[in-house]
Amino acid sequence: MVQYHPEHPPATQSNLAERPSFLSHEIFPFQSKWMDVNGQRIHYIDEGKGTALVFFHGNPTYSFLFRKVIPLLRHRFRCIAFDYPGFGLSQATADYNFLPEEHAAISDAFLRKLKLKKWIPAVSDWGGPIGLRVAQLQQDRVPALIIGNTFAWPVNGDFHFEGFSRFFGGFLGKILIRHFHAFVRVLIPAGTRRVKLTESEMKAYLRPMATPDARMPTYIFPRSILKSKNFLTKVEEHLSALKNRRTLLLWGDRDIAFRAKEREQFQKALPNSRAKILSGAGHFIWEDSPEEIASEILKFSDSLG
Repeated sequence: MVQYHPEHPPATQSNLAERPSFLSHEIFPFQSKWMDVNGQRIHYIDEGKGTALVFFHGNPTYSFLFRKVIPLLRHRFRCIAFDYPGFGLSQATADYNFLPEEHAAISDAFLRKLKLKKWIPAVSDWGGPIGLRVAQLQQDRVPALIIGNTFAWPVNGDFHFEGFSRFFGGFLGKILIRHFHAFVRVLIPAGTRRVKLTESEMKAYLRPMATPDARMPTYIFPRSILKSKNFLTKVEEHLSALKNRRTLLLWGDRDIAFRAKEREQFQKALPNSRAKILSGAGHFIWEDSPEEIASEILKFSDSLG
């Protein structure tokens, strides 16, 4: 199995000058880049050569989530991981509302500015509906899909999601998220089952949203589970455009959010899919199982021809 070992390629002076100290080159050994996209300043990393593998993060994470798996794949792929406006090191304008449909639009524009001829989305959590929507909009450039624990349809009426959304997307959830940073402090440790993050790793997740106002994007996402029904309906309606794509489903079986039920729904919607169960992995599969994921992606790539 491919194994993760941190590497430290040379960092450029401009890269380090714009990177905050909590995201040191030792903990995030990549060169940071920035791009202005429709008024938003997008932070991203771009490593390796070959077919582009584009990583879409969820809540409350950012490109840091993929730091373990990218070194294992960049010999085969051009690995691109970016932060939505308001997440990680990306900056948002005052009129940006942090809605998933806005993130999808910015992601679409970002990838078009990179002028990728062919790319494969690697998605999980909210990166699922966001990344799959972009794949639908650019379907002629997307030969295959890699889907982790996520969803791509409305979940209104499903108590499992209704309860979560109404709590964390409600009044009490807003207080807990804004004033106690609860989404990061509670859900990231709860969502990693195989590993325990170090103090510096937790700091890398906590520090980008250091103030109550900066934490609002992590509140908008749970609220949007129910409020963004129209967007999620559009994603579901257009899944048929991707149904013939070869698809690798990577599913942690100890996820607190997405169950076997959601995986099976993807298997029905995408009949050309193969599922790999990540035994013992939680919600944040990229933290829990980077070596296993990398091995599966490399095998999947070989099967594409």
